[in-house]
Amino acid sequence: MRATVYSKTGGPDVLQLVERPVREPEAGEVRVRVHVSGVNPTDWKARRGAHEGEELPFPEVVPNQDGAGTIDAVGTGVPADRVGERVWLWEAAWERAEGTAQEFVVLPGSQAVRLPDGVSFDVGASLGIPALTAHRCLTVSDLGPRRLEPGALTGQTVLVPGGAGAVGHAAIQLARWADARVISTVSSDQKAGLARAAGADHVINYRSGEAREEILALAPEGVDTVVEVAAAANAGLDEAVLGANGIVAAYAADSPDDLALDVRELMYRNVRYQFVLVYTIPETAKDQAVSDVAFAASEGMLAVGEDAGLPLHRFPLEQTADAHAAVEGGAVGKVLVDVN
Repeated sequence: MRATVYSKTGGPDVLQLVERPVREPEAGEVRVRVHVSGVNPTDWKARRGAHEGEELPFPEVVPNQDGAGTIDAVGTGVPADRVGERVWLWEAAWERAEGTAQEFVVLPGSQAVRLPDGVSFDVGASLGIPALTAHRCLTVSDLGPRRLEPGALTGQTVLVPGGAGAVGHAAIQLARWADARVISTVSSDQKAGLARAAGADHVINYRSGEAREEILALAPEGVDTVVEVAAAANAGLDEAVLGANGIVAAYAADSPDDLALDVRELMYRNVRYQFVLVYTIPETAKDQAVSDVAFAASEGMLAVGEDAGLPLHRFPLEQTADAHAAVEGGAVGKVLVDVN
């Protein structure tokens, strides 16, 4: 089979297309014929490593955590009737050498989730890390639920900076599905259009210089949850617009800058910062996120494509390096690799 691999850290040029044998699934595992592989920032960051010359945990790594395809073989302990099942994949390459940028991937059966009829492989490959991250950010508040479903966030206001990004897009969709009011901040008219298409109730260009006033005009008591992509850069704005007992759920490190907080002011309002890395959240929370995301997808609530607020950028498997470069370069939308 064809597979994209790297054997050292570095830029996209370390990725190579090679031929590898197809592995048989062991106990509890499934083998999936991958149709579409999804690329996330975490994928290129893992490929680059934390510092130059960092050693890999495996001699050879296939990148990409997310994907979608069809189960073609199962190991012992997995129901035989799963063969032929359409699935979406998550965390394929976390602490493993087997990501989704290959024609077949073997992984634990629990990480291959049934993709409902009528939900495309493109949607399936776009769920995974972005949607699970968004779910976690929306369910860590003391004011909020531990699961998402219609009505779960009724009466709450959620602020989503970067609503045109993959996690921001999923956060808008999931929050609206759960009946929150959603405000999104963006940096351009194009991104404003995407956030609206995703379902944001209000969209504000933060470069206008009046984002604080505009947000507080919409939410005079402050927002309940901020799904934050840039905690350091947005610290002042978040502090200004958070309501009592509000939470900033920060899922990305936007810069090496220190996060400067007015502790006394935030303490007075009982504000909390929660940092989110989906790979290491409690297993019970992760299981709930997978279940809720699967339910939302089955309800048609996690659509992708420009009309749904998340433009797709496609690359064939042999151009996986270009796909990684596109994500690393800040492509607006979702980057997908067509495998089979």
